[in-house]
Amino acid sequence: MDIDQYRAMLDTALEEARTGLAEGGIPIGAALYHADGSVLGSGRNRRVQEGDPSIHGETDAFRKAGRQASYRDTIMVTTLAPCWYCSGLVRQFGIGTVVVGESVNFAGGLDWLREAGVRVIDLADERCIDMMRDWIAANPALWNEDIGEECHPG
Repeated sequence: MDIDQYRAMLDTALEEARTGLAEGGIPIGAALYHADGSVLGSGRNRRVQEGDPSIHGETDAFRKAGRQASYRDTIMVTTLAPCWYCSGLVRQFGIGTVVVGESVNFAGGLDWLREAGVRVIDLADERCIDMMRDWIAANPALWNEDIGEECHPG
């Protein structure tokens, strides 16, 4: 795969993120692809919409992809670097490649994934960077809730 193919895959995740934003949720989207370029499932962070703290973008895409005999030849594409929870999912199931729209606003578990031999490709996509930066600035308490951080007033 080349960078243009990864960028095309990111468009699926970005569309999911924009849908989540329009629904009043956290704008993080993801898609799980097979190495041949076929999409297995896509999803978005629906914590707010569903009231379920376990529905992050990556977990939603993973669930929608259904059971796979192996995940070694899959590619998780996400608009934002995966948090520890979603990074754990990648490691638990042996997802071979993670393509990240951006890690400027949140670096997540990228170093941990790299250390485990996961191929990480960070596209530094301006659309993703801008969308998350603006959303975090407008929703700091909800953002801290999503990443498991305490929000300290003042």
